[in-house]
Amino acid sequence: MTMDARKQRVLQAIVALYGLEGEPVGSSVLANYFDMAVSSATLRNEMAALTKLGLLEQPHTSAGRVPSAKGYRYYLDHLLTDDQPLDRVTRARVDAVFASLDHEPEKLAQGAAKALAAISGCTAAVSTPCAENLCIAHYEVVQVGRSAAAVLAVTTAGYVRTRVARVRTGLSRENAAALAALLNRNLTFVAPVDLSPRLLAELCSQISPELVPVISAAAAILQDSTQPHVYLGGEQYLLDWPQLDGKVGSILSLLNDEEQAAALIAPPAEQSESILLGEDLEPQIPGLCIVSDRYLVGGGLWGSVALIGPTRMPFQKLMPLLHTFADQLGEGMSGKRKDTPQAAAPRRTVIYKEDLE
Repeated sequence: MTMDARKQRVLQAIVALYGLEGEPVGSSVLANYFDMAVSSATLRNEMAALTKLGLLEQPHTSAGRVPSAKGYRYYLDHLLTDDQPLDRVTRARVDAVFASLDHEPEKLAQGAAKALAAISGCTAAVSTPCAENLCIAHYEVVQVGRSAAAVLAVTTAGYVRTRVARVRTGLSRENAAALAALLNRNLTFVAPVDLSPRLLAELCSQISPELVPVISAAAAILQDSTQPHVYLGGEQYLLDWPQLDGKVGSILSLLNDEEQAAALIAPPAEQSESILLGEDLEPQIPGLCIVSDRYLVGGGLWGSVALIGPTRMPFQKLMPLLHTFADQLGEGMSGKRKDTPQAAAPRRTVIYKEDLE
């Protein structure tokens, strides 16, 4: 049995109707969708054929069908059309959001995640820009108490990392300035892989033992500099989807592991977008879908923005919104504005478990 054009249209319609109502789709509802151009009897035959192909499921004894995981895969891979323009009202809302956000990278990522969740009604995730050659451009050391010093580092992506070091004897202004100068001479524009024990030992030998925690804090920031931070918004929306009942804890555990979340929402190399299904995770989370888009900052830096929800999320409505947020994040992170829209490039791909290994 092959997928002819009519079967494709029926599957496409059932995905759209199930996404809209969340109820199994029957032949009569489907006939109304097609303006009665196809008889209910013919549609029942096509639905039965799609069920035999494993693309539809019948959750109850009624005639209603819902897309299976295999059906969603087929839809996403073959039937989901390319970008359509974002409607004017939503576009204006997105523009207003980004005009009001702080464009410091981490604050922008955090604010964008919350805004995308509010507009979409799905959980959203945004990672800060990263690149293999990301490093520290500048250090500052500041006394923040009688026995504490804050080490501040500005990365080459423009965001600030901070660590607090405990200094038992306190820290004078002269000590703070000398430590900052030492760090800027030796640890700026250094790749984390080059941060050797020998280099750290050499730096520690140049200061009193009480100040060694400051060097340790600076080294920890450098080691962490290539790891993107992931900000979530709208976690509560996971509770709104019956398809995800009993799975919210597992999803949040997955997303709250920052390293794991960053990997999940990052499209593979050479691809700007990915759609990851919960059946491809280990362990599996059936019914989950993670739609991600890459945003480009320049200089080799990039980050990811994603929507997390059920496989029945309204893709046709949400994909233009996701792409608009990706474009706006790229502009905001780089400090640039586009005067003309970029030519649309193919974004869509479905990621399967074997692609993750």
